[in-house]
Amino acid sequence: MFATPLPRLRHLARRFLAAARTRVTRWTRPVPLAVAAGAATDATRSRSVLLLENALLRHQLVVLSRSVTCPRLTAADRGLLVLLASRLRTWASALVIVRPATVLRWHRQGFRLCWQRQSRPRAAPKPQVAAETIAPIRAMAAANRLWGADRIRGELLKLDSRVSKRTIQRYLRQARPPRRSGQRWATFLRNHAGDIWACDFLPVTDLLFRPVYACFVIALGTRRVVHVGVTRHPTDAWVAQQLREATPFDQRPWFLIRDNDAQYGPRFDHLATASGIRVLRTPVRAPRANATCQRFLGSVRRECLDHLLVLSEAHLRRVLRAYVAYCNRARPQQGIRQAIPAGARPVEPQAVGAGRIVAFPVLGGRHHDYRRAA
Repeated sequence: MFATPLPRLRHLARRFLAAARTRVTRWTRPVPLAVAAGAATDATRSRSVLLLENALLRHQLVVLSRSVTCPRLTAADRGLLVLLASRLRTWASALVIVRPATVLRWHRQGFRLCWQRQSRPRAAPKPQVAAETIAPIRAMAAANRLWGADRIRGELLKLDSRVSKRTIQRYLRQARPPRRSGQRWATFLRNHAGDIWACDFLPVTDLLFRPVYACFVIALGTRRVVHVGVTRHPTDAWVAQQLREATPFDQRPWFLIRDNDAQYGPRFDHLATASGIRVLRTPVRAPRANATCQRFLGSVRRECLDHLLVLSEAHLRRVLRAYVAYCNRARPQQGIRQAIPAGARPVEPQAVGAGRIVAFPVLGGRHHDYRRAA
């Protein structure tokens, strides 16, 4: 009678002892230092901070629950994480699925997008001035560069059109580009081209791969080659001698443009100063400062030196003198409206079309000089 419930009692006793043993083991297990420190820190924090941290962790769990392999965050997820992180002081330690640097990058991107939206150009307001009044203002500003707002306002009053000075200034800025504070280099060259020469060196390699140097002096106003010299050793004394030969009988310019080559030494500068020539050195890495001379050197290579082999220094000197004579006396220059540097006698109207055309070969037939027979 009493033998039947004994096995059940023994089973219940074993389960009770096992549960008691597990509970005692859990209570007596030493707490990790990080968990203890975290619990102590949480005890000192406010309830609002704990709620924010729980919301941040809960949203990361939501993202992980809907991802299969790696967490994929939408734009709304990123915005919410950035918003929660901005409200929580210890947000960096509460992040699990992303790094703090990533949240900072999202914040910068959002800040940039916000200011791009704020700074985007707005639609231009409709002008309150009639188009019939705006058109004369722009026309006067474009045609008269020296006129200001008061001068244009006076002209409009003559036409029975009353416009305020501020309105004229607004459309004046739209019709004219801003003025430069100083004179442009191209303007200086154009205004003083008749009194400016330019010089430069052209390195050439002969048949035996030895270097030869040619020095050119060009007048910018007429594109005339004033002097050409050839040497293997362009020393300071030789370059000064070339300047002396280019300026005989007090034929000298006011300005001489040169680059920063080491061949121009103190003797060259002293001779130029003594002759009353002001030397203008081109800036570093500014090839357009001596563009006329550079273009001529390119023409010398393309039209002359690329089609022959230079045998010696004397051979190069003879070839360059022939080419310079052709350029000065017969070759039209695009920079001076297809005129000839040395000048030509005007053709009489009745002589046009009369006479046979004769071709004179230059440089062995590489170029030709065409004239009409008398």
